[in-house]
Amino acid sequence: MADEHAYRTITDWQHLDAQTGEAIRAFWLREQANVQGAEATRRLSQVVAHVVDENDQIVAVATVAPKILPRLGQPMYYYRCFVGKAWRSSKRVRPLLRHTQKVLEAFAREHDYPCIGILLELENEGFADTLRWAHWPGVGFSYIGVSPRGLDLRVWYFRGARLKTPAQLARLRNGGIADHRRPAASAAQR
Repeated sequence: MADEHAYRTITDWQHLDAQTGEAIRAFWLREQANVQGAEATRRLSQVVAHVVDENDQIVAVATVAPKILPRLGQPMYYYRCFVGKAWRSSKRVRPLLRHTQKVLEAFAREHDYPCIGILLELENEGFADTLRWAHWPGVGFSYIGVSPRGLDLRVWYFRGARLKTPAQLARLRNGGIADHRRPAASAAQR
C-alpha cells in the first residue's frame, strides 16, 4: 500500500523553540518512547530535526549526542531516531537520516568539526535483519562491529573531517565533550 501522506522535515538543530519542544515531549510520551522527565529535557537539547504530516502532527524525531566511544577514540554524534507507531511503515527513517547528515555535516564544517561523523547503533531488529550489507550506499554508513549490547554499529564520516590529535582528545576528555547546543527553552521560560 502506498503512503499517501505529505511529510515535511523541519530542522531544529541549534534553534528548537519552546512550543516545538513541548510538542516533541508530548509525542515521546504519547508514543511511549521511554523519554520522560529529565531525560526528555536533556534529549530536547539534542534534537536535530523532526518530521510532521499534512496535519502538522509529529511523525518522527532525530536526536544526536556527542560521544567518544573507546572503540573509535574520536568524537562522533551518536544518532537516535524515533518514529511513531502509526508511521513506522511510512519509510521516514532514511529521509530523516539523510537530512540529519546534511545538517550536521554543514554544522561541523562551520565549527571546525567538533565531531568527525555520525555513529548509529542499530536497535531495530527488522533493519538489522534486512540491511546486512557492510556498506549502505544510499546513506554512506559502514559497519564497524558490534556494540557492548550486541547491536550492529555503523559510522559515517563528514567530508573534510580530520582525526583529532591526542592533545585535542585529551582536552575533550578532560573538559567533557561539549554538546555544542544551547538548551531548549522550557515552557516556564516562555
